[in-house]
Amino acid sequence: MTLRTPLMMMQACGVLAFSSALFAENASSSITDDDYLNDWETKIEEGSDVKLQPLQVTGRALSYYKEDEAALATRTTTPIDETPQSIQVVTEALMEDQAARQITDLYRSISGMSQNNVSTVTLRGFSQDEVLYDGLKGDPFGDFSIPQLFTIEQIQVLKGPSSAVYGAGEPGGVINYVTKKPTYEQKNTLKISAGNKDFLSGSIESSGPVNEDASQRYRVGIYSDGQDSYRNNVEEENRIIDLGYAWDIDSNNTLTVQYTDTHQHISGARLRGIPTDDDGNFLADTSWNNNEKSDYQELDAQVLQARLDHSINPWLDSHASVRYFENTETQKYHELNALVDTNNDGTYDETKRQFRDQVRSRKGMTLNGNFIAELDEHTLLVGADYTHEVNDYVYYRATGAAQGVSNLSLTNPVYGQDTTGDYAMKPFADDTTTTDQVGFYMQDQWKVTNQLDILAGARIDRFEEKYTDYKDKTATEYDDTGYSSRLGATYKLNEHMKPYVSVSTGFVPQSAADQESSKDGYFDPEESRQIEAGIRTYWLKNTLNVNLAAYRIIRENILQTDPNDDDLLVSVGKVRSQGIEIDVMADITPRWVANVSYAYNDTVVKEATSGIQYANGDRFANTPYNQLGLWTRYDFPSIDSSIAFGADHVSDQINRQGQTVKPYTIYDLSWQTRYEDWKFQLNIKNLLDKEYAVSGFTEKIGSFVGERRRVYISAAYDF
Repeated sequence: MTLRTPLMMMQACGVLAFSSALFAENASSSITDDDYLNDWETKIEEGSDVKLQPLQVTGRALSYYKEDEAALATRTTTPIDETPQSIQVVTEALMEDQAARQITDLYRSISGMSQNNVSTVTLRGFSQDEVLYDGLKGDPFGDFSIPQLFTIEQIQVLKGPSSAVYGAGEPGGVINYVTKKPTYEQKNTLKISAGNKDFLSGSIESSGPVNEDASQRYRVGIYSDGQDSYRNNVEEENRIIDLGYAWDIDSNNTLTVQYTDTHQHISGARLRGIPTDDDGNFLADTSWNNNEKSDYQELDAQVLQARLDHSINPWLDSHASVRYFENTETQKYHELNALVDTNNDGTYDETKRQFRDQVRSRKGMTLNGNFIAELDEHTLLVGADYTHEVNDYVYYRATGAAQGVSNLSLTNPVYGQDTTGDYAMKPFADDTTTTDQVGFYMQDQWKVTNQLDILAGARIDRFEEKYTDYKDKTATEYDDTGYSSRLGATYKLNEHMKPYVSVSTGFVPQSAADQESSKDGYFDPEESRQIEAGIRTYWLKNTLNVNLAAYRIIRENILQTDPNDDDLLVSVGKVRSQGIEIDVMADITPRWVANVSYAYNDTVVKEATSGIQYANGDRFANTPYNQLGLWTRYDFPSIDSSIAFGADHVSDQINRQGQTVKPYTIYDLSWQTRYEDWKFQLNIKNLLDKEYAVSGFTEKIGSFVGERRRVYISAAYDF
C-alpha cells in the first residue's frame, strides 16, 4: 500500500465538508414535527374528510430487509406480490448489516446465485455476465471488474429470462444495480474502515436539497480504499467519485443527472485460480499466484447518465433515459499455459507460463424511452431502447521459455526471474467490434379481479455487429432478429398465500467475433424458455415471509471454449436446468431476525454436440446442487447494539473438464453499536479461516480461491 489512500481521503473530507455546509445552510427545512401535527389537528377540527388508517407494525426483517415494490420485472412500479416471476431485492439495510463492499459479499442472500469466473456469476445454472445499471443495458465498468457497492442503494435480481423487457440476455436471470440518487432530506456521512492485510478505506457522502423547497437536490460521494491479499504479489486500490443532481422542473417533470468516475488498480492480477487434482485438492498453497508483482489489472471508467420523468396527464406518464460511458481495461499478466510434471511422479509440480499484454477500450451509449398508461384495469407499457457500443481490443503475448517466459514452481515459486521487456512478444489480436441493438416492446398488466392479475409482454430485437480484424485484415458482419415473450398470472388466495405462474422465452445472438471462432460456419443464436411456478406466503401476523419458486429452463446453442484449443469455441446443443428456491424472512422474536435463502439446482446437458467434452446427461460446470445462505441478527436495545451471524454453504461442483470443486461452508460474524451520531461496526468474514474454492475453470487454470479470514472495523459519523 501507498500513502495515496489517506491523502485522497483528507482531500475528499475537506472538499465535501465545505460543500455540505454550504448546501445545508441554503436548504434548511422550514417544516418541523410540531408544524406537521398542528396541521393535522387543524384539519380534524375543521371537520375535513380525514380518515386515519390502521397502522400495521412489522419487525425488522420485513421492514428493513424486504422490498414490497420493484420496477425491474415490468419497467413499471409493481408490487412484487403481483409479479408472476421470481424477483429478489437486496436492500441497503441488508448490505450495511453485512458490511458488503462488492457483489461477492452478497451471494448468500440471493438464492440460486454463486460465483463462476472472475466477475461472472452462475444464476439458475447458467453463467451470467451481463448486468443492468438503473435498468439500462451496457455494463459501464468492463468485463473483469467486480461491481463495487459504494454507489449502490439496492440490488435487484430477476430470475429466469428477461428478454421480453430488456432484450437479449442470459436465461438464468439479470442483475440490476440501482444507484444512489440525490435526496430530499439532508444526509451527510463520513466513514473510515480498517482491517487486516493492511486494509484501509474512507468515504464521505453528502446529499440533500440545494434550495428551500427542495426542488433542486445534489449528491456528492467520494470513496477510496487499499488492501493487500492472501495471494502472493496482490495489492488492490479503488477510487470512486460519484456526483448527482436532480431538478423538479415543475410538478410534472423531474430531471436527474449523474456522473461516476471509477479507478481500480490490482497488482499481481489478472488473478486466476490454482490447479487442482481430479478430487479438487489444490496442487499449491492457497497463497500461490501465477502472476509476478509487476503484473496488474487496471480499470478507468467514466459514466454519465440522465433521466427525465414526465407526467403527461393523470393517466399517462413517460420516462426517457440516456447513458454514455467509456472505459479502458489494461491487463499485463502471466497466464497458466500448461502443467508440467518435472520428476515424472504423476503429480504436476510446475507451470509453463504465457505473458499477456491486453488493452480493452469500450465506448457506448444507451437510449431508452417508454410510455405508461393507466387505463381502468389495464396498465399498458410501450417503449423502445437502442444500444451502441464500440470495443477495441489489442493483445500481445509471449509463451514459454522459447520466448523468454520462465516456468514457475507450484510448490516453491521463485518470482522475479524474468524481465518482461525481454519477452519476445507477438501480436495475437488487434480488432474492433461495433454493436448496434434496437428493441421495441409492449406489455399489458391486467387486473382481472381483486385477486387475479395477468401479465403479457412481447419484444422484438434487431442486432447488428461488425467485427474488424486488423491483424489478419478481415472483417465479418453479422445480424440477427429475435423475438421474446412472457405470459404470467398471480392470484391472491387470501392474505397469507399468493401463488403465481409464468412462461417466458429468451434470445441471445452470437457475436460476430465468436462466429470467427467457429470451425464449421456460423453458430445458431441461443434460444431459451422457462416455466416457473411459485407462491409467496405471509404468516404469524406478517412476521414470517416464505417464498417458494420452482422452475424449468431449456437453453439451446450455448458456446463454450473448445477444451482442445482455447482460441476456438464449440456449441452445446441443449442444456436443461431445473430446481427450486426458498427464501425466508422472519422475526423470530422482536429482537431476533433471520434471512435464509436455499436453492436446489440440477443443470445437465441433454443434447451434446459431437466432438466436445460434454455427453448427454453430463452435469454442467459450476452448478452446485445445493446452496444455503443465512444471516441472523439479534438486537440489544438497551445498549443500542446488535450481534449478527452469517453462513454460506455451497455443495460440490465440477469445472469445465469434469474435475471436482469441493463443497464449502464459511461463517461470518458482526457486531454493530451506535453512540449518538456514530455507528461502529466489526465484521469477521470467513471466521474459521477456511481454505476453499468458489468455482472451477479448467485443469490448467485451476479453481478460483475463496477469500481467507478478513477482519474489518469501521466508524461512520452522520452530520
